[in-house]
Order: sequence, then C-alpha cells, then structure tokens
Amino acid sequence: TGYHRKHAIRVLCREPQPPRSKPGPQRRYDDEVRAALITLWEAADRICGKRLKALIPTLIDSMTRHGHLTLPRRVRQRLNQISAATIDRLLRDVREQAFSGQRRRSGGVGNAIRRAVPIRTFCDWNDPLPGYFEVDFVEHCGGTKIDGDFVHSFVMTDIATGWTECLAMPYRSGAFVLEHIESVSRALPFPLRGLDCDNDTAFMNEAVFDFCKATGIELTRSRAYKKNDQAWVEQKNGSVVRRLVGYGRLRGLEATQTLAALYEVSRLYINFFQPSFKLKSKTRHGAKVTKRYEAPLTPLERVLRSASVPESTKRRLRTRFRALDPLDLLRRMREAQQRVAERSASGVAPKEATTPDQIPLADFLASLGTAWQAGEVRPTHHRKARVPHDWRTREDPFEHTWPKIQQWLETEPGITAQKLHERLTAMAPAMYSSAQLRTLQRRVKAWRSNRARELVTRILGDGDAMEAGAATQRQPPSQNDGTVTTTRE
Repeated sequence: TGYHRKHAIRVLCREPQPPRSKPGPQRRYDDEVRAALITLWEAADRICGKRLKALIPTLIDSMTRHGHLTLPRRVRQRLNQISAATIDRLLRDVREQAFSGQRRRSGGVGNAIRRAVPIRTFCDWNDPLPGYFEVDFVEHCGGTKIDGDFVHSFVMTDIATGWTECLAMPYRSGAFVLEHIESVSRALPFPLRGLDCDNDTAFMNEAVFDFCKATGIELTRSRAYKKNDQAWVEQKNGSVVRRLVGYGRLRGLEATQTLAALYEVSRLYINFFQPSFKLKSKTRHGAKVTKRYEAPLTPLERVLRSASVPESTKRRLRTRFRALDPLDLLRRMREAQQRVAERSASGVAPKEATTPDQIPLADFLASLGTAWQAGEVRPTHHRKARVPHDWRTREDPFEHTWPKIQQWLETEPGITAQKLHERLTAMAPAMYSSAQLRTLQRRVKAWRSNRARELVTRILGDGDAMEAGAATQRQPPSQNDGTVTTTRE
C-alpha cells in the first residue's frame, strides 16, 4: 500500500469515512440528462451533434405534446443549454457501439502509398544520371471514352538521354505495369535508377511500391493535376506515340500484339536514329522567354557520352548500331503502321487482309524520292473520307413562306433578298429577324441559278428540235416509196 506501519494501524482502527467527491466543478450533465439525450438522438435518426443541437427544442416540444416524452424541468433546461461538442462527447461510446458493425470508408492502400511516395516537380531533376525515367499512359480510345475496353501505351522516357521505351497493354493494370517495368529494366543499356509517375492507381499500388523498394529504384510522383511535372514523357506522348499510332481506337488482344510489333521496330529507330533537342538554358526578359538548346543528339549518342555507362556496354551498343539499317527499320515501321491502321476501326483484322506483301527494300528506297507528292505517308494518319453534309441542322425558317417568295421573284425578277426580307419582317415580325438575312440571300441565289439553268436547257432543247425538223425536210425521199419528185430549173 505504501503506507507507514503506524499510518496503516490508524487507518484500520478508525471509523469508515464517507467517500469524498473529486475536487473541481461538479458534473453538470448526469445520467438522467444523458439518457434523455440518447432518446432524442434515436428519435432524430442518429444525426450529428450540430444538427441535433438545432433540433432539440423542437423535438422536445413535439414529443411532449404527443405524449411520448415527459422530462423534469431541470433535465429539459440542461438539454436546451447543451452544446454540440458536449452532445458528441456524451454520445461517443453510444455511437461506437451502435455503428460497430459498419466499416468506415477509409482512404485505402492507394492513399497510404501516395503519402509514402515523395513528390518530384519538373524543376527537381538537376541533371540526373541515365536511368531516371518518367512514365505515363497513352489511351488509344479514338477520342471518345465510350468504355474502358481499349489499348493503352505504357511510355517510359529517360531524363538524361531521352531514351524512350513504349509498350502495348490491352488495358490499364498495375500487374501489366510491373511486368513492363521488369522487362524494360532488363533491356536498358544502363541500370534503372528511378521512376517518376503520376497519381494513377496503376502506379500507386503495393506491387509497384514493393518492387521499387526491393530493387532500390527511387519511386517519386508528380503533383495532382500538374501535367508539367512530367513534361519529358508528355512530350514523347505526342512526338513518338501519337506520331506513330495516331488517334484511332484500338481494342482487343490482337490489336495489342499488332501495336507491340510496331513498338518493337520503332524503339530501335527512335533511340538509334532520331536526334532530339535538349534545353540548355531559359532566360526571361519581361514577357519574352529566350530558350537555348544543346546540339541535337540521338539517345544513343547521349548514352555513349555518359561517363556512368561502362565501356563494355558502349562497345555492345556501337556493334548493334553498325548492324542496324535505318531504311529497313523505316520500311518495317510503315508496314507495322499499316497493320495498326487496319485494326484501328474495330480492333480486329478485316476479313480480307489489305496489307500488301513485304515491299522490297529497293522499291521502298526508290519511292522515297516521290513520296512527298502523295502527302501523308503514315498509314495511321490517313484521313477517312468525309460524308457530305446534306441534311439540315435546324428548322427551315422560310419553309411556309417560300411559295410567296417565289411568287415575288417571278413577278419582280430584279428584287433583292434584302427587300424580300423587309417584306417578310413586316408580314411576320415575330418569326423573322435580321440574323436570317444571309440564309435568305443564299436561298434566292440558288433559286436564280436553277431558273437560269432551266431557261438555258429549254432554249437549247428548242433549238435542237428545230434543227431536227429542218434536217427531216432536207432529207431526200426513199426510192422504194413510189414518190415522184420534180425539180425546177
């Protein structure tokens, strides 16, 4: 007990003392007030404390008037004085027990991972080593998202070198993202050091987060709704993916395989033979921004110039570069683009294949000199034939008065459309306005053109009939009809 021996003897020998109340202010809302508050809370359908505070006076009066509640004056006074915070405090354990069987909606694993992944903006790179990639999706939905059944392109762009990898996915999924990251990391000429993504759940999930943590890859994310935080990969979405694939709709596994075949060829052509600019400096002079760029280099050349890439890798890249034929890669890209274009409408191959046989390389080379005359040469960017617009988009304002207008035109051929419009406005001011003058001018012009064409056709038709009649009169009679002809000298 901690008591001294003599104090313990005194405690045991003295008379029992009544329990003393705790020091401090006395309890204002006792069990009787709490019980009445619980009844009112249930009668109000378990609303929050702020709403219940406003409802208590009305609810007490109504329940008392109908004989459902009888409260002492003291309890009623306490309930009218109680605050919303005190209501929530008195009902805390009641609410916990009442709602114990319901799961409260939480942010989920995605929100927890987002909080664990640091944010990196567009100005936080500071000239990194090769291996830090920005990643993003490109949707091949055809412009309108009718449903989620369309192919996605998974794009990765290295900040230091511009090395770009594109992979096709049948739909957006974190499992596909993880597989593609693993496959790309094995094919890169340098180690994968970091990934910067947006806040998509395909990236912000346990699988990708655990993989990056286990392999030592630095995972960062952009700010929400700030596309400029991923300016490098956003630029490649247009200059690489849209330039290759276009804006058609692709769906299905076969379309995914066709797109993957295009990316398999294009990755070599883009990374080995396509130079790109890199911003060197940017200076602002008032409203004018002056940008200076480094000399354009291919991603391969930037990799070869990097001191962090080992010499063995550089020798392997040089050997691969000497073995590649850029013209053959371009020809294979065009053929793959043709197959993608054939599937862009329905997502499946047409019943009758329209893809031509493999074009000989010599013929493809000969066609390059005159390809510009045909305009667009990328099959994925050929425009579809536009249907002529031959239907009305709004009600014809002159439909009911057109016979009257024709009568005026017949009787007064020289009348102008403006005069006609003034007459119509005077006849029906609620129906016509000055905004319809141009429409009437076009209608009058078309009517006069048709009338002129009919007149010319009628004149030419009468002339042909007269000439045919004259020819019949000049024709000599047949010898078999027994007709005797005489000539006058």
